[in-house]
Amino acid sequence: MDASVELNAAYARLAARFERIAILGETEAMLGWDAAAIMPPGGAAARGDQLATLAGIAHGLLIDPAVAADLEAASAEADALGSDWERTNLALMRHEHARATALPTDLVEAEARANSACEKVWREARETADFALVAPYLRTVLALVRERAAALSDRLGLTPYDALMDLYQPGIGAADVEPIFEGYAAFLAATLPRVEERQRRAPAPIRLDGRFPAEAQEALCRELASRAGLDFAHARLDRSAHPFCGGTQTDLRITMRYDESDPAQAMLAALHETGHALYEFNLPGAFARQPVGRSAGMAVHESQSLILEMQAGRSDPYLGWLSTQLVRSFRGADEAGPAWAPSNLARLWRRVERGFIRVDADEMTYPAHIILRFELERALVAGDLQVADLPGAWAEGMQRLLGIAPPDDRLGCLQDIHWFEGMFGYFPAYTLGAMAAAQLMEAARAQLPELDRALARGDLVPLTAWLREKVHAQGSRLGFNELLLAVTGRKLDPRAFEAHLLARYLPG
Repeated sequence: MDASVELNAAYARLAARFERIAILGETEAMLGWDAAAIMPPGGAAARGDQLATLAGIAHGLLIDPAVAADLEAASAEADALGSDWERTNLALMRHEHARATALPTDLVEAEARANSACEKVWREARETADFALVAPYLRTVLALVRERAAALSDRLGLTPYDALMDLYQPGIGAADVEPIFEGYAAFLAATLPRVEERQRRAPAPIRLDGRFPAEAQEALCRELASRAGLDFAHARLDRSAHPFCGGTQTDLRITMRYDESDPAQAMLAALHETGHALYEFNLPGAFARQPVGRSAGMAVHESQSLILEMQAGRSDPYLGWLSTQLVRSFRGADEAGPAWAPSNLARLWRRVERGFIRVDADEMTYPAHIILRFELERALVAGDLQVADLPGAWAEGMQRLLGIAPPDDRLGCLQDIHWFEGMFGYFPAYTLGAMAAAQLMEAARAQLPELDRALARGDLVPLTAWLREKVHAQGSRLGFNELLLAVTGRKLDPRAFEAHLLARYLPG
């Protein structure tokens, strides 16, 4: 048989197989949305079995010996593939296969079951601030994570922790992150007191008072998402205990949480989750359900949510427009006092404050929360920190980084779901994404001179259209730093984020 014919047949078989695996992943995503949004509590055990079974089937498809044979045949003549996209897709297939074949199916299924059991107990432990309740389950999860990390380390030639990071943001390891985080910790220590002093001298923010019905908040959130370009023919807006974006590229599921005493949380979360949704929706359709057609990693994903929420959504021009929408939705023009003015909204929603909860943190102190988790999870994976010692290590780290210590574990190591679901190596993506968002916004402003005028009209489409071309349409053809280099002219540069913070919080 002609080599090119065999190559095309092998690649076609691989593409078909990866499409089936992707469909299984889509099914898992929809079951995850259902569990968060509408599933009754009594369905948790069965849902754990369902997710474990799907994970096992997908893993089996990926480690089938036929995949190795097709990869060998296609790789031998990779230069004959039609495009750089296909060659990159083949390379990503090889990488996924290497990860999968390093892990036995029984380990994959054991992790899925352990994670599901631990997450369920974590919810009760967080509610009661009782770390001891969930600690045995976390020990089981961590033991399996270490087993996975060791197996992946051997296969990929990475350190165990880097092998875990590779799943969430390929090409970025602890050695890349550590100097960035060290530099930011020094910047924060020098800058935070200056910002706090400036805030003390400024007028105190006035809290928006009254009741903000959830139905009215939901209508406003839909409007914000629509004005960013989200097509609700392919999206839903539902409610859950924690906002998130899930579903599939053509069936996006956003969930929100509404506080009827404060609309800010929902509005800003709507922008955040819309950023995630637009990235998924605008990924290259020609390579849908293929590795190269996916996002470029979780740090890139976070940059797309944060550029809408933090960079655009809290900018002066956008807040000027948003204040009028708040008045329209919740007050008559003659009832709106100084609390509804854009300048007050800026003081409310851009206030820097040391706090215990990561998801409530401002953009300046947020990275401290991530630095802490990065340090602790590396130590947990390495075996240098035991589960029983986690609460104390958490309190010590918060004291060192932010000068505060949580009064209980609900405000400490129980606040995040990630570790209790087996997600180690994910946290760095949040701050890498924030830094990338600042760098991308800097480039967008340079290339879109009318951007601020659009933001003042509440129109995010010029920005999201630019992101669609520069970021979304690239899929995972480029790595994190390669994408930033192509769009902004340089790899990740933390100075862009620091410059943004100084301009916003210490102007003049």
